[in-house]
Amino acid sequence: MTRATLVIMTKSPRPGRVKARLATGIGSVPAAWWLRRQLARMARDLVSPRWTTALAVAPDSDLTSPLLPDLPRLSQGPGDLGDRMAHVLATAPRGLVLIIGSDIQGVSRTDIAAGFRLLSRHRRVIGPAPDGGFWAVGLDTRRPFPTDLFADARWSTEHALADTLRTLHDPAFLPERADVDTVADL
Repeated sequence: MTRATLVIMTKSPRPGRVKARLATGIGSVPAAWWLRRQLARMARDLVSPRWTTALAVAPDSDLTSPLLPDLPRLSQGPGDLGDRMAHVLATAPRGLVLIIGSDIQGVSRTDIAAGFRLLSRHRRVIGPAPDGGFWAVGLDTRRPFPTDLFADARWSTEHALADTLRTLHDPAFLPERADVDTVADL
C-alpha cells in the first residue's frame, strides 16, 4: 500500500506572530487562541490510522513549541509560502502527500480521505478556496515534480490558485473550502 501523509502547515500560536489579518479585527491574543484551538481540533479530528498526520512548522525555531499539538513535526524551511510548501513536499516521506492550511475550519477526515483517493488515481490534487486561493494541495512524491512548482504565485491574493495552476498541470479538484483570514471569515 502507498504511504500517505497529511501535512498541516502552521506556525506556533503565539500572540503577534500568527493570523495578522484576523488579529486586526479581534486582537493578537484572541487570534492566537483561535489558532491554538483550531490546531487542537484538527489534531483530534483529522488523525487517522489510514495516514500519517504531521505538522509543518515555521519558523524552524518553533519546531519544539509546547503550544503545538503532539504530532510529528517537519520544518517548513525558509522563503515565501510557495518555497515552504515545496520544501515540505521535497522532505516529507515519499508517497501521497496532502498539504492543508491550519486555518480551514470545516475540513474533515472525509475531505482528507477524498484527497488521498484522488491522489491514488492522479499525480496532483488541489482544493480551491472561495477567495481565489486554495486550502489543499497534494502530490504523489514518488514521481518527480518541479522544484519551482509554486514559483511566482501571488500569495494572499485572489490570484494564488490561478497562478499555481500554471505550474501544477492537470490536477484533480477537491471540493471548495474556506479558510479563516479575517473576522468576517469566522
